[in-house]
Amino acid sequence: MAVTVGWHIYEITRDTLSLGLIGLVEVVPYFATALFAGHAVDHHCSRRFFGTLAAFLLGASAVALAVISTGWFGENIASTTLWIYMAFAFTGVARAFISPSYNALFALILPRDQYARAAGIGTSVFQIGLVVGPALGGLLVGFASKTVAYTFAIFLCVVAIVAIWTIRVKEPQVEASPAVLKSIAEGLRFVYHHQIILGALTLDMFAVLFGGAVALLPAFIQDIYKLGPEGLGILRAAPAIGAIFTGLWLARHPINLHAGRWLLASVAGFGVSIIGFGLSSSIWLAGLMLLISGMFDGVSVVMRQTIMQLATPDAMRGRVSAINGIFIGSSNELGAFESGLAAKLMGLVPSVIFGGLMTLGVVGITAKLAPKLRNLELHQLH
Repeated sequence: MAVTVGWHIYEITRDTLSLGLIGLVEVVPYFATALFAGHAVDHHCSRRFFGTLAAFLLGASAVALAVISTGWFGENIASTTLWIYMAFAFTGVARAFISPSYNALFALILPRDQYARAAGIGTSVFQIGLVVGPALGGLLVGFASKTVAYTFAIFLCVVAIVAIWTIRVKEPQVEASPAVLKSIAEGLRFVYHHQIILGALTLDMFAVLFGGAVALLPAFIQDIYKLGPEGLGILRAAPAIGAIFTGLWLARHPINLHAGRWLLASVAGFGVSIIGFGLSSSIWLAGLMLLISGMFDGVSVVMRQTIMQLATPDAMRGRVSAINGIFIGSSNELGAFESGLAAKLMGLVPSVIFGGLMTLGVVGITAKLAPKLRNLELHQLH
């Protein structure tokens, strides 16, 4: 949907700023909703209900966008663009419910000794979506139409709803709901006072904040490698492909010993590979460095998800997952801004090297300030 919306907007406006606003339109409703969504998953109805709600909201957004793409709202550029933004904003609200519902159901379905293996599978499936989704959106728009692409997204949302409701799971009784703000504050206090969870979230947030070179790839393709959009596609896919391989490997060979050291080492490896990318003189070497960065990132994602699942009480999974989403979501958005600002001030290559060095610095600081995370063994969390 995101690829189709981007094409749809740019086709109408021919304005790059309108592309940047797509992310803003999604992230603002997400931040406004995420903590309340986490509270709702923990204290109301069933986890399946909120997972279904998320898929329904995504489907409703796709329905609205499909109608808009037919020209039903007229040909006025300003009004059509406004309708697109309003329709796409529903995806931000849906996203707020996806992670808390997923993590709560994850813990209900699986025995604790399978969390690490399942996190590897989940990471691989997610990364496959990151590769296949944009490609499928582009193909459907190119060979059919925007309306067909949106309609296919509706179909996938229906599939998601059916999948959620066919899960055989006995959901526990929830306790009486406290005041919403009190419940959210309880979740924030839990994360703040849990050195292992806070350390893992902070490590991942700053690693993405400083090491996120993906936002600068169009500039590298045009200014460094002198290639067209096909080169951009290669580099954009490389990290996800690396993460897929890592997730599949960890699904068969889960890490159980020295979990904290593996997490810190993987983030350090990510920083080194980002520096290698910045120094690469050819697109193939750059692609290899990004693929390696995706492999290291895949390890850190699987380890962080496993740690969070094992360390979080069942009654708080929704709220902790929502807080995690805010950490990661803010780092992605702010990381793109930081990368652009650093490139403006330092130059393209120096800014990427700086980001990699800062990531290594974050690893060192985290290892020093969070000894419980550094020395963590997963069996301590069982």
